[in-house]
Amino acid sequence: MNAKEIIYKSQPISISSQARNSTLTISKGLTCNFKSRKDSGVKFSWEFNWEELKKTGIDGLSGEMTVYSPQGYFEPLPVAIDLKDTVQLVYAILPPNYDYYGDWINFDISLIPYYLPIKDVSYEEMFSPSEKNDTILLVEGKKMHVNRAFLSYHSDFFRGLFSSTSFDTNKTVDKLLEMADRFGAPSVIGIVEYHLINNSRIKNERMMWMADNYGMPELLEKTIREMSSIEKAKALKASPEYKKLSFEAKAKVLDRLMELI
Repeated sequence: MNAKEIIYKSQPISISSQARNSTLTISKGLTCNFKSRKDSGVKFSWEFNWEELKKTGIDGLSGEMTVYSPQGYFEPLPVAIDLKDTVQLVYAILPPNYDYYGDWINFDISLIPYYLPIKDVSYEEMFSPSEKNDTILLVEGKKMHVNRAFLSYHSDFFRGLFSSTSFDTNKTVDKLLEMADRFGAPSVIGIVEYHLINNSRIKNERMMWMADNYGMPELLEKTIREMSSIEKAKALKASPEYKKLSFEAKAKVLDRLMELI
């Protein structure tokens, strides 16, 4: 990725035996706290802060700074810059072998933002069988070996999926089915169906709608068989779930009702 060069030219800055400290804006997102002191030689420091630039995605800045006397009292001093930390100090010293430095200095800065190369990720290697990967997910026909504990820690979805005790609340089941349907994960729907058939305490009318809506045929047949009396049929008709059933599901309910009459 090409990055625009950052160029900064300071105004003349006074130097003396008294420490000087000033904060400069080099560019948008890049500031510098400049300090100088003149004793045995002249000592300079620049504390660069590019935390805001870091947020734009760059990984560092490199370039050069030239310190010089506007009156030409000393040879221009080049200073290499390589900013890897978002807050980083750069130092320079004019040695004491000059008779006179003058009272003013300037410095010019030229920096190029850079981006580190993105390491290629081998997904086959990442999701291959290993001691750490203890679970297999089937995604678009491909087997992915993953770590159950890691996924459970970082995702409520997988925590619910891998927990056999979490299928008895509407909220958990609804979320699992919604996510599985959205991302096309029929194996997850199959797991939920198994638990709803064998372990769930969710109301029958609610499970009937889930089975119809998310394509769980065995659960649908079970919930329809659970409608074992006229009273239960009336309760289903009065429930909000009944209105959301498909035409095919209502036809099966009617067949079951005819058996009860």
